[in-house]
Amino acid sequence: MPFAEPLGTGWLLLTIGLLIAAGALSSRLSGRFGLPFYLVFLGIGMLAGENGPGGIEFDDFGASFRLGTLALVLILFDGGLNTSLASIRRVLVPAGVLATVGVALVAALTAVAARLLGLSWPQALLAGAVVSSTDAAAVFSQLRGARLQLRTRVASTIEVESGLNDPMAVLLTIGITTYLAGQGAGWADSALDLLVQFGVGAIGGLAVGRGAGFVLRRIRLGTAGLYPVLTTATALIAFGLPTALGGSGLLAVYVAGLSLDTARLPYRAGLARYHDATAWLSQVGMFLLLGLLVTPAATLPELEWGLGLALALTLVARPLAVAICLLPFRYRAREILFIGWAGLRGAVPIVLAIFPVLVGIDGAREVFHGVFFVVLIGAVLPGATLRWAARRARIDVAPAPLPPAILEMVSTEPLAGEIFSFQISPALAVCGAALRDVPLPEGTSVLLVVRDGQMIPARGSTVFRAGDHVFLFGTASDLPLLRLLFGATEADAG
Repeated sequence: MPFAEPLGTGWLLLTIGLLIAAGALSSRLSGRFGLPFYLVFLGIGMLAGENGPGGIEFDDFGASFRLGTLALVLILFDGGLNTSLASIRRVLVPAGVLATVGVALVAALTAVAARLLGLSWPQALLAGAVVSSTDAAAVFSQLRGARLQLRTRVASTIEVESGLNDPMAVLLTIGITTYLAGQGAGWADSALDLLVQFGVGAIGGLAVGRGAGFVLRRIRLGTAGLYPVLTTATALIAFGLPTALGGSGLLAVYVAGLSLDTARLPYRAGLARYHDATAWLSQVGMFLLLGLLVTPAATLPELEWGLGLALALTLVARPLAVAICLLPFRYRAREILFIGWAGLRGAVPIVLAIFPVLVGIDGAREVFHGVFFVVLIGAVLPGATLRWAARRARIDVAPAPLPPAILEMVSTEPLAGEIFSFQISPALAVCGAALRDVPLPEGTSVLLVVRDGQMIPARGSTVFRAGDHVFLFGTASDLPLLRLLFGATEADAG
């Protein structure tokens, strides 16, 4: 039948579209109950799987590993784009210690717990390695998507650690897997491999990011839609090139996003929206796929030790490792406790647990299914209680209300200025003042005032009132003076 293949493809795309739409629409439930969004997509994937009403049979670990890696690349690149270099500089050393020494400590402590729960030493070592790092996708989505406002140092430490610690977990997983397969290297070679992974990954990511920025600022493409194509290619090259050279591709793609100077890129607003949407689509697709891969019938036999390991990791291994790593850096006790509690796990442990299955390690499938419960408990315990924990630790900051409107400039050429938005508070000097009486910097102008749902053109007689959202055009060099007049920008506060 000549139309059989197109019809089959149509049903496949219809199913994928319905799953993605169902996950996106039901994600409001996760926000209402404080649960990480990926639980919704995992659940929908499992319902669509062979043990659920959907009945879709899917057991392709190889495809899941490749597609999961691609999704992580796009998510980490977006995370790098949205992380300021200033926040990196403030917490690079403590976050770096957490991303290396901390990951190794978590892996060791978790492996001991797994052995006490009845796993063999090979399985225990694998389980400790694959769950040892926090998940950048889960951290970025929970802290930013849920608009959880933390003190800058704490939030930056958690986010930077999650972006940097994947290489250590990958190296531990690959090293233990190859050792169990009879191809392991000595400790000296493993230490050298670690240095190569971090060094090549960091340098390669920096080079690709800076090089891409140089190209993007100097070329003029015929259509704006090609700029996101080039930045997506940048993410793929940033992962692929260092990986081919023996470095960490996941670290490289995060560094590439960091080093791509978005403030000077053409079509900046469009690029930000595109990569934000791409990251969300990647997360949705990745967790739906992993939900299909995990079947309840296969995971239930591993329920007991999986839950025990999840509790040991959440309540003992992660907090203890964080405390050991951060004590020399003068973090407050409540900050250390919160950072230890905020060790969110997501898709990375599941993706890493696929690797030993592909190699054919004995007991690897049992570890894969047990790790699923570690991710679930890690979502329900820390994920659902992050707001409560932040309040108890007194490190949360009341988030500013979202602006009722967003004003953007879309340009295919770099511009000297940009649009800033501020909310007027009663304590500001400009509150109650007319625009003509405000000493604005030369070259800065007020574009629009939004008040009670109404857009008011800015004129000299316009009087600023408490609660107004004010949009100004200016340059980054004038921002300190603008902050003195109008307070923190809404980008800073939200």
